[in-house]
This record gives sequence, C-alpha cells and structure tokens, in this order.
Amino acid sequence: MLDKKEIAHTIIIMKKLGIVTPGGDAPGINAAIGTILCLSRNEKKEIIGINDGYKGLVKSDFTDMKGLSYEWLMGVSGTILHSERMSSFKEKKVLKKAARNLDNIGIEGLIVIGGDGSFRGALDLHRVSGIPIVGIPTTIDNDIYGTEETIGFDTACNTALEAINKIKDTAVSFERIFVVEVMGRDRGFLALEVCIASGAEAVIIPEIEPPLEEIAKGLKKARAKGEMNAIIIVAEGVSNRRKIAQFLEDKTGATVRESILGYIQRGGSPTRRSRMLAVEFANLAYEVLKESPTRPKMVGLQNGETTTMDLEKTVEGYKEIDLDKYKLHRSLSNIY
Repeated sequence: MLDKKEIAHTIIIMKKLGIVTPGGDAPGINAAIGTILCLSRNEKKEIIGINDGYKGLVKSDFTDMKGLSYEWLMGVSGTILHSERMSSFKEKKVLKKAARNLDNIGIEGLIVIGGDGSFRGALDLHRVSGIPIVGIPTTIDNDIYGTEETIGFDTACNTALEAINKIKDTAVSFERIFVVEVMGRDRGFLALEVCIASGAEAVIIPEIEPPLEEIAKGLKKARAKGEMNAIIIVAEGVSNRRKIAQFLEDKTGATVRESILGYIQRGGSPTRRSRMLAVEFANLAYEVLKESPTRPKMVGLQNGETTTMDLEKTVEGYKEIDLDKYKLHRSLSNIY
C-alpha cells in the first residue's frame, strides 16, 4: 500500500480524522462518508465533518457526525456536508488559516472527496500544513487521472440513458433528429459511454474534431432509406455546441431539436456500481490514512483493482479518452 520509507516515517496513531467534500456533488459521496464513519466507529476513532467544502474549513464550520448511520447514507445522493466553490483557497493566507483551524480542532488526517479542483486544493493545504491527506475521486465527469472510474459516473450514465430513451420515443413518433447535450465539463467520457449504451447515431466530444459534415451526410442518406429519426449525443465541453442543431437542420432538411439534460445527471440515488465503488475507495482511503502517509495520496481503480498513487501525480496527469471505444461506436453506427 505505502512504500517502506513512508511506513518507517509513521509517527502517530490517529484518533481524529476529518472529511471534506469541496467539489461538485455526485451520487455515492454519502456512501463513501458512511463507510468511513462505520470503519472509524469500529476502531473508536472520531470523525469530524467539514461543512461547505474548503470554505467551511476556513470558517471553522465543523460538525459532529456521531448521529449518522452507514445504512441510511448508502442510498442518499448529494453530500450531507454540502459543498461550495472557493477560488481564494489557493492564497497562502487563506491556506494558513485553514491549517490553523485543523490544528485547533485536533484533526490529524484529512480525507478529501472530490475531483481535480478539490485535489489541487488538498495539495496546497498539505504544503502549508503538512497534514496527511488521502483523496477519493468523485465526479460524474470521470476525468481524474489515475483511476479507470470515479464515484458517481455509473449513476450519471444511467440517469442520462433513462432520459435519452424517453427522448428517443419522441424522435421516433415525430421522425425528428435530436441533439442531446450531456455533462462532462471539458471532457467526453460521459458522452461516449452513453452514446454507445443508448445506440445513438453519433457522438461529438471535445477530444476529437467534430465530424459534422460527415454526420450530416450520413443522416441525410439514412433518411433517404427511411430511417427518419436519430439521436446525436454532444458533450457540454464542445465548442459552438449551440450551433450544431441548426447546422444539421440546414444540411439535412430535417426537423432537429436540442435537449440539454443538465443537472439531473448529478442527482438521484446511486447505482449499485457507484455504491460499491464508494465503499471500496473509502475503505482503502481509511486504511491508507491510518498509516499517516508523508505524501498526499489518491485511491483509485486500475486494472480492476483498488490501489493508490501520489496525489501530485494525479493532479499533473491527463486522462486520455478511450479511442478504441470511439472506433467501436463508429463501427456500430449506421451513419458513418
């Protein structure tokens, strides 16, 4: 888990740990929190919750989590600790205040549940405070380097699929083309996954030059053969995405409608997959933190196994889109 050098530098037995959720909400965050609470109670360790992300840490907004149960938290979406963005958290004076507050309340190790921005803040905090930190990757975007999947991604995919299936009913009834926008920030992981799983005709993602002319020609040929409806999945990070529907309508002569799924993808009760990933990640994060790592770590999934890597490496890395999946989609589509 940790290398021998790090284990040799373990100097304390932690009795009080902190949890903070500074990033966007994602189904499964509370399942991770509940797992840590359950494990800590078995070992009689105290868990302190930090409200409203890093803002709560700076304002000393701490909460006792003794009354919360693992069983209830498993199915609750969002984050019971709430979250709020804080752009000033990278400032040295703000970080020093946060470090003092951690010290004043006696928190000896911190678990950060979030995504890229949360982990960057965690690194900055560690450099100022020296506190042991372990990150748990939780984002529906699935864009964190060092893990094949993040908590919440599976649930977001299923939520999007349910909505797309309903949109497809209208597309068939009115013989229309629908451009459906899904979330993912500036990455296309969610869009590509739901495109293949829904049987959509095309996907447009930020990582690959949009083949709009090719898609338009394919749609026109398909309509000439009697295939009058289609679903085009577009990731929110695609530039000029608002013009795609009009472009396709102009090129095909068909009625094209746009549907933006939006924040529904970040809510809902977590799927079995998201819950199990939360439990496995939280369990490993808890065990790693007990060993008081000298370098901040992140837990993740690699080759189907939960493992750890340096948080700094995670933040500096770039997760590549799966081009084989994209090629598979094109081979399955009827318009390319």
